[in-house]
Amino acid sequence: MPAATRPYRGVFPVVPTIFHDDGTLDLEGQRRCLDFMIEAGSDGLCILANFSEQFVLTDAERDTVMDVALDHVAGRVPVIVTTTHFSSAVCAERSRRAQDKGAAMVMIMPPYHGATFRVGEAAIEAFFRRVSDAISIPIMIQDAPVAGTPLSPAFLAKLAGEIENVSYFKIEVAQAAAKLRTLLELGGKAIEGPWDGEEAITLMADLDAGATGAMTGGGYPDGIRQIVDPYFAGRRDEAMAAYARWLPLINYENRQTGLSAAKILMKQGGIIGSAALRHPLELPHPKTQAGLIEIAKSLDAAVLRWSQ
Repeated sequence: MPAATRPYRGVFPVVPTIFHDDGTLDLEGQRRCLDFMIEAGSDGLCILANFSEQFVLTDAERDTVMDVALDHVAGRVPVIVTTTHFSSAVCAERSRRAQDKGAAMVMIMPPYHGATFRVGEAAIEAFFRRVSDAISIPIMIQDAPVAGTPLSPAFLAKLAGEIENVSYFKIEVAQAAAKLRTLLELGGKAIEGPWDGEEAITLMADLDAGATGAMTGGGYPDGIRQIVDPYFAGRRDEAMAAYARWLPLINYENRQTGLSAAKILMKQGGIIGSAALRHPLELPHPKTQAGLIEIAKSLDAAVLRWSQ
């Protein structure tokens, strides 16, 4: 089924937030980044996620990035907007605004703050119920280590079964495939979208477990499509061969460069003018950046030739 219709499926990479060297927003670079990611094969996009450096943006900048992205994409592909916040009211308002602007879905982590502020399952359920009551588009729960909140498959299945708009789950914790498999067994048809994350480092295992979407870094959606498309077409051997081919780059992003990977590659390819991260984040060592680029060149990644 096409990604533009529900259930959403396929490759929905995280869009990096583009800055000038001085740390200010580069909105023209942002538009070029979006154009590349769509033309390189993204079935959809996700903005304002952790890999978008959402945590270094002011609230006004978040609104600016969302408005620019949704206006520029203009319905070419579905866009997921991350609206995570500890406050139920703030998260609900962010989600309502995203929906009103044209978001296809919102992605939200369970409420957390720092290393110690957490709430229990009853409060988490009430949190997602309040957000769901404020909107009519799907909610993707992001199950990620950064939140530090244990979310059992049984609890996630319960949320899907009892809260109207909770229907997508991005699983990026250890042993993600096992969790996806159990979630599908317990949640059944209430699980509209079991998705893979964490830069696709466990993509093949997660696909085998039933994942129907992949939310990866934004630097090479063309490569991830080479894995996902044949898999969904029933050509698992072809998908496995593509996964083996792209795995060195996936691993390098996951273990060496992290959220800077997409911007390093886009800068090298002339798509954006600066790979700057916003301080106090810093780019990895130049030799580490060179290692990433070397692998991408060996794969003829579209990011290095799209703007030529």
